[in-house]
This record gives sequence, structure tokens and C-alpha cells, in this order.
Amino acid sequence: MSLRLPSLNALRAFEAVGRTGSIKAASDELSVSPTVVSRHIRKLQLDLNVALVAAHGRGLLLTAAGEAFHARVTRAFDILRQANEDVRPASRRTLTIWCIPGIINQRLLACLPALMASLPNYDIALYPTLSRADFTRGEADAEIVHMNMMISRPKVRTELIAAPKIHAVASPAFRARHPVVTQASDFLNLPLIHEASTLYWEQWFENAGVTDLPMLRGPHLWHAHLTIEAARQGQGVALANTLLVEEDLAAGRLVDLSPHPVSLGGYYFVAVARRWGDPELVVLRRWLKEAFQGGIARTIDAAARSE
Repeated sequence: MSLRLPSLNALRAFEAVGRTGSIKAASDELSVSPTVVSRHIRKLQLDLNVALVAAHGRGLLLTAAGEAFHARVTRAFDILRQANEDVRPASRRTLTIWCIPGIINQRLLACLPALMASLPNYDIALYPTLSRADFTRGEADAEIVHMNMMISRPKVRTELIAAPKIHAVASPAFRARHPVVTQASDFLNLPLIHEASTLYWEQWFENAGVTDLPMLRGPHLWHAHLTIEAARQGQGVALANTLLVEEDLAAGRLVDLSPHPVSLGGYYFVAVARRWGDPELVVLRRWLKEAFQGGIARTIDAAARSE
């Protein structure tokens, strides 16, 4: 006699709870109440006659049996999802990518046709934002973020795409109006332009060996593309990485005042670990590396054509 399978709804609830570690997060993802999710988990444990989850603080942890069962249930749902895709080969999907706004403007838009050609069955959605995607809610398939160092997150995989140098940039007219800077501490006498906070400049000064800092002042413009534009207009000195300003530097719209350019972190590609090897994400990572690395070549070509 064959064994009766548990309820599919109960298995879906268990998979979501195991992945998110929370009844509330699972209920939000499945668009049902926490009471319904709890009832599904209780019934599943009764049907299997085994404890799958245990309370841990304000959340839940999988038991040893729960971990083993969850791994197999996850694989089963992955197979079902793939079967659904395979049976509808002509259907189109949306590949949603969250990314820092400045990088979309300076790097990704020009290369977007190449990505669309490589993924003809996908609609590409580039979402400019400084927020982090919640993969448990399916907000994005991948994200490109800037971090000072790689930070691990449960069931999420991260790869460094680029670690460009940081430059202190200003307009040629601004440089002509102010004394020449020869060391990092000289920047304390110049008007500084900030993003969301003064932290970026503080890190730059610390990296340059200037530790006794006064309170840094200047406008807060939140986005890098705004701080760069303010620098172009001669309003002060902004910090920006090579990927965002190399064309301005090559064209003479901005000048680099940095005594020595430094590195402060890099751009990282982030996606759910179990989807890391999916063909569309493999294509996306390869495209991103080419887009990030192609800027210098484009600048040289443009300069050569103008001569």
C-alpha cells in the first residue's frame, strides 16, 4: 500500500518557514495569515509523526530531521518550478535586478541590448534603488550593491564584480579657485559634498591616515550621480569611484584632486544560493562583468574618435 503524501499547501508552508525562519515572513510570502501557516506546520508534523521545527527566540529553527526534510522538499519544489518552465517554453519571464542608480546610468544602460539579446525569453527589469532586496519575498532575482566588505546572509550567495578606485573630484574651475591640495588633510579646508551622510568622506580620510576629524559639513545629496553633478558645477569636492567618473575625467569635465586614489569596498552581485547556477543568472553575471570592465575601453575609443 502506498503512503499518502502530505498536503501540498502544508509542504509549501514548511518550505517557506524553513527558508525564512519565521512564521510571519512565510505568511507574508504566501499571502495567508500566520495562523494558517502555523496550522499547516502542526498538521505536517502530526502526519509525519516527527518534530520539524523548534522555537528559537522570536523565530523558528529546523530540527535535524527538519533540515534533512527541508532540503528534499526544496529540491522537489525546484523540480516542479523547472517542469512548469519546460512545459511552457514560449512563455516570457521577467528578470528583476535591483541596482544602485548611478551604476545603471553610467554602466548598464549602454550594455542593456546585449543582455536582452542573450536572454530573448526574458523581460529585463532594472530597478534603481539604494535599498536591499528581500529575496524571501521574491522582490528581485538578483541585486548589485556596493559594500565595504562582503557580508554573508543566510541562503544568499555573493560575488565581487568590481573594486574600483575612489577619487576626490571637482571641476577644473573649482580647482583654479582653490589652493592645490598635496595631502589628504588639505581637503578639510575645502567644501565637501556628501551622499546620505558624512560616512563616505570619514572612511576616505581614515584610509588616508587622517584620524583627528572635525565635524564634516556640506550638502547631503543622497545619490552619487547628484554629488558628481554638483562637483561638475563647481560646488565642491565629491567622492566617486572610477566606474562613475572615468569618462568625465577623460573629457576634462572633472579633475582628480586625490593625492593617492584608494579603494573602499566594491560592487557585489547577490542572489539566492539555490539559484546561483540558473542559466539566466550565469548570463547576468557574465554580462555584468563585461559591462563593468568595458568602461575604460569605451572612453579610450571615444577619445580616439574625437582626435
